Amino acid sequence: MAISELQLALIGVGAAAVAGVWGYNKWQERKHRQLAERILRGGGQTDVLLDATAAPKGVGATGDDAVIDSTQRVEPVFPPETEVEPLAADASDSPWADPLADGVGRLEFVEAVAAPALWAAQAEWAGHLAKPLNWVAQVGGEWRRLTAHDAGRYTVFLAAQQLADRRGAVSETELTVFAEGVRHLAAQLGGVATVPEVGTMLEQARALDEFCAGVDVQLSINIADPGGTAFAGTKLRGLAEAAGMKLDDDGRYHACDEQGETLYTLGNLGVELFEADSLGSLATHGVTLTLDVPNVGQGARVFDRMVVTARQFAQGLGGVLVDAQRAPLTDAMIAGIRAKIEEIQVRMEARQIVAGSARAHRLFS
Repeated sequence: MAISELQLALIGVGAAAVAGVWGYNKWQERKHRQLAERILRGGGQTDVLLDATAAPKGVGATGDDAVIDSTQRVEPVFPPETEVEPLAADASDSPWADPLADGVGRLEFVEAVAAPALWAAQAEWAGHLAKPLNWVAQVGGEWRRLTAHDAGRYTVFLAAQQLADRRGAVSETELTVFAEGVRHLAAQLGGVATVPEVGTMLEQARALDEFCAGVDVQLSINIADPGGTAFAGTKLRGLAEAAGMKLDDDGRYHACDEQGETLYTLGNLGVELFEADSLGSLATHGVTLTLDVPNVGQGARVFDRMVVTARQFAQGLGGVLVDAQRAPLTDAMIAGIRAKIEEIQVRMEARQIVAGSARAHRLFS
């Protein structure tokens, strides 16, 4: 049967369409291959968060002359406490994508991606994560933490899944959701993602949580009347205000530093919280001053200040310093508490978690 001119035209159009699709796919393949090769070669701007050559001396090294292979990712190491070499407290310039506290995935794109598009894409799976997830974007030589309201466009992002906090270590399920979500997001927006193995992140999270649990201590000094007489709320308020403490929404008075960070707190030993409206009628048989050791820098000095405040309260209220069993607190016992604070904070610093630092605040929250 003879082929009509119309059939010949349709065949020609079909062949052209097939060739066009084939050409477009080859172009996309070449673009992504070039991007992947550039990332694997370590080309472009140095990533101070993930670049192995930027790791502090001692991380992954076996001696003074150890050489770090710059083509390999170096994960944080948790050696036995007796073998830890003190390292710099902050290995990165962004506390929101911290290789010690977070599992960090890197996403890179040829063309800049709008932050709202990334934010919408990650919302599909980020809601399944119980631990905090932070996003930062590279702007020149710095990293900017992203929020839902960021309208910028960026080519390099870091996704940081927090590995531990006071609730414990991140779960394997969460890490799987995080790793698969980051890879899917990169593919969805036309980029390439590099994410640590789930097993590696899980091992790091559990080691980190185990260490943090061992130093997560809150030390208190209690004040009570030896005869069992109650303290009046109005008297407590006057003493707290005279000491420069402020009543917070958590029902405790806070002593703060110049930046507004809490140094120690004053709370009720009874069940009632301190509230401005009810302090006038409050009567309590004891109060407690508490120092959150991992979250306060220079803990021994702050403890000394807290002891001075406790003695001022005891004198003003007619009470005495007592321990948790309401036994009198001696000078030797106070010295022992101070030594314990110093010991804990030295151990923390050896693990690159300086008490009172941004890293410590995240892990002990």
